[in-house]
Amino acid sequence: MKTYVYILLTDTGTLFTKSIKKYTKAPYNHASISFNAELTEMYSFGRKNPNNPLNGGFVKEDIHTGTYSKFPNTTCVIYKLEVTNREVEKMKRVLNVFIKNQKKFLYNLIGVLGVSLNEPIEFSNSYFCSQFVAEVFNRSGIRLWDKLPALVTPDDFRKSKQLTLVYEGKLFDYVALI
Repeated sequence: MKTYVYILLTDTGTLFTKSIKKYTKAPYNHASISFNAELTEMYSFGRKNPNNPLNGGFVKEDIHTGTYSKFPNTTCVIYKLEVTNREVEKMKRVLNVFIKNQKKFLYNLIGVLGVSLNEPIEFSNSYFCSQFVAEVFNRSGIRLWDKLPALVTPDDFRKSKQLTLVYEGKLFDYVALI
């Protein structure tokens, strides 16, 4: 049986995402990692409270009750990566460090600016969404690019030849298909 992890890239249409999109010209600007196609076990760095865009950090995302529930017109693209059971084990071990220490982690807003300058800006316990997903892969021995996680953008996932497209469209249309 094949094992996959899933990468969800989204555009909620918020003011913050519109601002990023103006600069990046990329269609999606948020990245999450999921361990199942139903996206019920999904993690990223983003809003801790759907109503407060300024309070960010490590989050277990929930499509039905979290930030996405506030933005029903969210567009997305979903990719899968075939992995071994051992790699999943390693990723979950890395993830457990984030889960156990989630209150210590902050959103790396300055790191987002560093990407635009092609200059990695890293702080201990501080990540932005795509940096976090790339870090999980990196620490698990999966190399999708030859660059530091602090320079990985959501668009890098979209352009990766190692990922397989699963779906593109409205997030809630995908959820309805499952």
